[in-house]
Amino acid sequence: MEAKKIAFYLLVLLTLFCVIFLPGYSQLQKLREKNREYQKRIRLLEEHNDELKEEIVKMREDPGSVEKKAREKLGILKKGEWIYRK
Repeated sequence: MEAKKIAFYLLVLLTLFCVIFLPGYSQLQKLREKNREYQKRIRLLEEHNDELKEEIVKMREDPGSVEKKAREKLGILKKGEWIYRK
């Protein structure tokens, strides 16, 4: 009889453990995955930020690079220039 009581209590404890802790563990795994995604996104944004900082330094050092960017990105022309497209 005593062994049946112990087995019953162990079963109850195991059930409580599963009901209480397993959903939390599942959520913990989801949060860890989100954290990995956010860390990856942060790395990409930091790399992009570094590229932009380098571009700023180049533009400050070389005024011709500002003109080049303006021509490439904005299509700005000098007076009397024409755009030829293929």
